[in-house]
Amino acid sequence: MITWPLRRVLGAVFGVLGVVLVVVVILVATALVRLDTARSERVERFGPALLATESLAKAYSDQEGGLRSYVAARQPELLRAYEQGLAAERAQVKSLRRLLRGNSELLGRLDPVTDAAGIWHRTVAAPAIEKTQAREPAAETLQDLDAGESRFNAVRAELDQLQQPVREQRDRAARTLSNSLLLLRIVLLGSLLLLLVLGGLTWLALRRWVTDPLRRLGAEVDQVEQGDLSHRIQIKDGPADIRTLAEQIDRMRIRVVQEYASAQQAREDALRARALIHEQAVDLERSNAELEQFAYVASHDLQEPLRKVASFCQLLERRYKGRLDERGDQYIEFAVDGAKRMQQLINDLLSFSRVGRLTTGFVDVDLEEALAQAERQLAATVEEAGATVTYAPLPTVRGEPTLLVQLFQNLVGNGIKFHGDQPPRVDIAVRQDGDMWEFSCSDNGIGIEPQYADKIFVIFQRLHGRDVYGGTGIGLAMCKKIVEYHGGRVWLDADAGPGATFRWTLPVTVTSTNTNDGERTTDDHAAAGTADRGAVGGGRPG
Repeated sequence: MITWPLRRVLGAVFGVLGVVLVVVVILVATALVRLDTARSERVERFGPALLATESLAKAYSDQEGGLRSYVAARQPELLRAYEQGLAAERAQVKSLRRLLRGNSELLGRLDPVTDAAGIWHRTVAAPAIEKTQAREPAAETLQDLDAGESRFNAVRAELDQLQQPVREQRDRAARTLSNSLLLLRIVLLGSLLLLLVLGGLTWLALRRWVTDPLRRLGAEVDQVEQGDLSHRIQIKDGPADIRTLAEQIDRMRIRVVQEYASAQQAREDALRARALIHEQAVDLERSNAELEQFAYVASHDLQEPLRKVASFCQLLERRYKGRLDERGDQYIEFAVDGAKRMQQLINDLLSFSRVGRLTTGFVDVDLEEALAQAERQLAATVEEAGATVTYAPLPTVRGEPTLLVQLFQNLVGNGIKFHGDQPPRVDIAVRQDGDMWEFSCSDNGIGIEPQYADKIFVIFQRLHGRDVYGGTGIGLAMCKKIVEYHGGRVWLDADAGPGATFRWTLPVTVTSTNTNDGERTTDDHAAAGTADRGAVGGGRPG
């Protein structure tokens, strides 16, 4: 079992490969440097130096042959061969000094050659040229050249002493070049073999320490994936982090099993809850049907007896008014008022129960038109109270037109009913808050204490007696139900200042627009019906 983590194992493997590569690079670089040095010595230095000594020997021979031809024939053009050989001598000597720079031994052997050549030039060649140019006998001059042959032989001997070590240096450089080339081949071949061996060993190591453990881990995971969730995932050999990975995957398997069990339990609970909800839905449907039946009974069967009671009480009042004592007239008046209030309560309760049940579907509703219709229904109340209703440009929303008209009718009617000493004034405003319209209905009436902010929206809750403000106490509860049915909410703004301010929200739709500019005002409109804030729980505390 390998105790090292995979990172450390791979680091060791690639570290060894790196060291081997560095050694191979150093060996190859060393062999290349030796090869380049040997090539430079052989090709660029000692080879050309040996060739220069041979050219120098030829230059001396050209000088000696040209000089003899000139002395024998006495033709000036034959002296040109001597002069060319002299120029070649100077060039080769200069080349040798450049090629042998740094080699004091060989440069020391070049100086005797130039010294011997100088002696020959001064003592033999120059006097022979002067005698020839002076027209002295050629035989005597040739005898002088023969006598100076030893001086020329001395030049050749010194040149031989230079050529021998130069040739040896060239041959040594050639052998070094050959050996360096052989060494480079050996290094390259050995490096290739070593890299192949190391590559094979690396492949085996990666297969044993990486791919095989991962393959076994994959097989374990596949077994779990095929549905054997109880199979434990474990790797007994391989690097430490692969074993750790196997343990982590196994812990994840355990969590999946636990979550699956929880999901199964939740599914069973959901199925039971669904069955229970279905039963409750059936009961609710039955209850709704009973409520529908009750509404039918209330709207038809109960209304008829109440109408008879009210009618006969009114007949009694007309026929026997003044014929009974004061208490009897009062009893008849109480009976008539009670029958009328019972009819009003039944009608309001029916309207409240039908919100959201008897629907014709949502359509685009122009709230300005809805408010105008509510004003027409409140026209008599507005005219009697001398009220003023103002409103900002209102948008178009999705909803039921009848319910939205009733919403405006209840809120505006309450604002007019609960007025103070000043003529009633009701203001309708709106602003957009994200994906909702926020509306407000403010009045200058008697206001509502903050502690009653929640109570006023409860059905049949009143803050004043019926003798102070009439109504059934269901109006604001109806507003709350209508707004919530349309996806909004309604509340009392207790910090808005004098009077009462109700705020409510409705969703913004794609077609919601403010199509009108400026504030609208309605003074003393005539309409039918009024919403009683006092009667429906919106009354002001005294």
